[in-house]
Amino acid sequence: MEFVEVFDSPGKGRGLRATKEVWAGDVLFSEAPFSSVVFDSHAASVCHCCFRRQEKLQRCGQCRFAQYCDKTCQRAAWEEHKQECGAIKSYGKAPNENVRLAARIMWRIDKEGSVVSDMQLVTLDELEDHVCDMSEEDLRDFKVDIHNFLDFWPRSSKPHTVDSISHILGVINCNGFMVSDQRGLQAVGVGLFPNLCLVNHECWPNCTVILNNGNQSAVDTMFHSQKRIELRVLSKISPGEEVTVSYVDYLNLSEDRRRLLKQQYYFDCTCEHCTNKTKDDLKMAGAEVDGVKVPDEKVKEITEYSRKMLEKVDKARIEANYNEVVNICRECVEKQENVLADTHIYQLRMWCTLSEVLSYLQFVEEASYYSRKMVEGYIKLYHPNNAQLGMATMRAGVTHWQAGHIEVAHGMICKAYAILLITHGPTHPITKDLEAMRVQTEMELRMFKENEYVYHSMREAALKNQPMKMMAEPVSEGIKNLFRRK
Repeated sequence: MEFVEVFDSPGKGRGLRATKEVWAGDVLFSEAPFSSVVFDSHAASVCHCCFRRQEKLQRCGQCRFAQYCDKTCQRAAWEEHKQECGAIKSYGKAPNENVRLAARIMWRIDKEGSVVSDMQLVTLDELEDHVCDMSEEDLRDFKVDIHNFLDFWPRSSKPHTVDSISHILGVINCNGFMVSDQRGLQAVGVGLFPNLCLVNHECWPNCTVILNNGNQSAVDTMFHSQKRIELRVLSKISPGEEVTVSYVDYLNLSEDRRRLLKQQYYFDCTCEHCTNKTKDDLKMAGAEVDGVKVPDEKVKEITEYSRKMLEKVDKARIEANYNEVVNICRECVEKQENVLADTHIYQLRMWCTLSEVLSYLQFVEEASYYSRKMVEGYIKLYHPNNAQLGMATMRAGVTHWQAGHIEVAHGMICKAYAILLITHGPTHPITKDLEAMRVQTEMELRMFKENEYVYHSMREAALKNQPMKMMAEPVSEGIKNLFRRK
């Protein structure tokens, strides 16, 4: 590869480091998945080829499990689905996503070997599986997957030892990368990217990973572009400097991040931000009222109350009881006011949830207020080029536009566009959409400054001529973690 090389990272094992000086927005490398599958929970709502969400999908006529946008996607996916299709027919049903992915990987290894590209820096055999580090509970589930794999694997395919099956399932367990939908907004599948597995974790990283689903719109599959991840630079990296990404959301406290990393990836994080507990004080801070700090006891009391309310909110969201979500959040936000700081993570989570659900319920004025407060808090905590910050700023800009606050909306959309140009790149679908929004809000802002009355009159007339459209239903969790969580 041109920009990176494998090296022994002190205290971390193998890693990747830069061979040339690179800057924010550069792509260090892109990598197609060794194999990928749709999550069980999205198997009926997402195309199994391009991972695009569609209301109407065409089912595979043989196995009756795989779903596709159209014949074009079905033809493009056939090479990978062919053996899986026959196995599902013989087995009588589709196994879970871990077994399906492991089977696809095994079939590809049997056909092409463990290295399928000149750009691949590591074989699958060299990747860590951490089977010996699993807890008893995880090990029980793991053995069930092995048993199901052996039942599913066709007798006509090459037989494999239990050790080799165990290794592949272990690699998937700790290195399965979450694959997003075409919009990049929600995880809908899991894939294995060997080179990405070499990139070590840092809580304040210099790179980010974005999935580009490629383009499958051309009728001729020859003109399709592959689904791939892109390792994009967030800040200047000098030659010899290690390339890092964050496996977990930085908005967690350092203690929680370390616990998640140990539980999921089996290592103790010793980065500077975890060691020094950087910004933990801001994430649990109390407010100042007229220059006087709120007593610590009061802050602890409301923090514990907020934690319990967040659990109730999660339960109500799972049940899609959004009116109940709003009621809980409003009650909690009222108690948090003038007690918790605007960087307190529990308050930020309440504002985030409230802004999303209120937008969905069409209370855009109130939603815009909370989305703005959320972004102001995020700016004080996240890396300035963090993808989560960019996405949150974009949503806040759209909400302000819906509420008619064109000046604030345009400013936020411009800020989001600047971040997403670095984290996602100019060709990503969401960046293209954001560019179109930026142009539209710039035109509307010019009209607003020329004649505010005419602008509002035209906007009101335009909205009246269009039927009200509900916002997309809020998802329980966006893509905040790099790899799939157990």
